Amino acid sequence: MDQTVNAQNLPGSMPPIDMSIVGMFMNADWIVKIVVVMLILASFWSWAIIFDKLIRLRGLRAKANQFEETFWSGISLEDLYDRVGARPDDPMSSVFSGAMREWRRTVSKGIALTSAARAGLQQRIEQVMGVTVSREMESLEKRMIFLASVGSTAPFIGLFGTVWGIMNSFQSIALSKNTSLAVVAPGIAEALFATALGLVAAVPAVIAYNKLSSEIARYAQRLDGFAAEFMTILSRQLEEAR
Repeated sequence: MDQTVNAQNLPGSMPPIDMSIVGMFMNADWIVKIVVVMLILASFWSWAIIFDKLIRLRGLRAKANQFEETFWSGISLEDLYDRVGARPDDPMSSVFSGAMREWRRTVSKGIALTSAARAGLQQRIEQVMGVTVSREMESLEKRMIFLASVGSTAPFIGLFGTVWGIMNSFQSIALSKNTSLAVVAPGIAEALFATALGLVAAVPAVIAYNKLSSEIARYAQRLDGFAAEFMTILSRQLEEAR
């Protein structure tokens, strides 16, 4: 379909106006152009964050499943720690590794496990696992605030571009003293284009933010649950070491 408005046959004829997306952008005011570029960049960056988070969460869930399967297979904690290493690459293994590292430090020193020593060791292990969970979740939640910001501000940024464009259109109408549709429509279309882009950027960002926040919270609960179960196992071993 030809998106060029031909007004050559109208009274007070004017040159054809390109009503394509590129044409509207090129004919828009420079403030509107800046708004459009900002929204396009925000939309691309939002989608990059969305795909990165989805892929990362999928990988972390797979690694957590694999680790839990090995953890509950009956393998000794020492052997599992030697297999996982001191710096694993997934949060659940990091929680386990941090706790075992603190456990080994105490055991290797040959400290008598009195009631006070057991209570202190349990407290240190709980703190290590808590700090590890917090650090891993902070890394996982990085750049989520950008999605929230885009979802909440993009419509208003687009609306600003629309208001500015409409103001310019009304000024052009006043200067030309021509209120025909061929004069009014292009400027209004260019202005509304900014609002449309604002919605295009905001809607996926809001949906993705809600979805990803739910998935991240569920994963955090999984880490907390594993930490609590592991602490129970270590407490039982401390009781047996009396």
